[in-house]
Amino acid sequence: MATGRTHRPATRSRGIPEATVARLPLYLRALTALSERSVPTVSSEELAAAAGVNSAKLRKDFSYLGSYGTRGVGYDVEYLVYQISRELGLTQDWPVVIVGIGNLGAALANYGGFASRGFRVAALIDADPAMAGKPVAGISVQHTDELERIIDDNGVSIGVIATPAGAAQQVCDRLVAAGITSILNFAPTVLSVPEGVDVRKVDLSIELQILAFHEQRKAGEGEAAEDRLPPPPATKSDRKGPDGDLPAVMPA
Repeated sequence: MATGRTHRPATRSRGIPEATVARLPLYLRALTALSERSVPTVSSEELAAAAGVNSAKLRKDFSYLGSYGTRGVGYDVEYLVYQISRELGLTQDWPVVIVGIGNLGAALANYGGFASRGFRVAALIDADPAMAGKPVAGISVQHTDELERIIDDNGVSIGVIATPAGAAQQVCDRLVAAGITSILNFAPTVLSVPEGVDVRKVDLSIELQILAFHEQRKAGEGEAAEDRLPPPPATKSDRKGPDGDLPAVMPA
């Protein structure tokens, strides 16, 4: 029986701030792109620009990994890829179960980036009996009645919830009861979990609302700028007296 769920990589992650951990995947993505182009070394400024952070923050983040680069040379790309992958636990296989195989769940199942980043979709699960046995991304969908057995048999480490909001908490409770302590939640609801269970929430509607806020603010700033423009200079026909016909000031 697989036991991937019970093993954790021996890393120094507990001494790394959460903000730094959140940036490590950004660095890894930029470094992987450099590696694919056979770039051997990269400066902190170049890597920071590629990752969308400032170079001082990058150097501070890398100091937690024990990596300081070489003055005048920069960072070794391949070594940093290995170092960050190890710190993130990506040097081992992480079995993942996706619960809720609607449009979103099916799209996640078909996402090709999981395998290349150390994640293996071990099972697809749905509550609809009509879905049972149907292949999605080459994997047969299984019914939620089998959830606990599937997790145990496959040594699942991470649960992905892509169900409607109303079913998400119940699915979450079952995942936790089955030993899952890491959950990625795509359902538009906040999950309640016990201490020791990590939940990452992805809510596309919230992200769109935040973008809408920024768009509205930009539009408002544009309108405010127009309001601050000085009035156009008065023309001769504008200079009218109280009766609206004669000029208020007669020309000399």
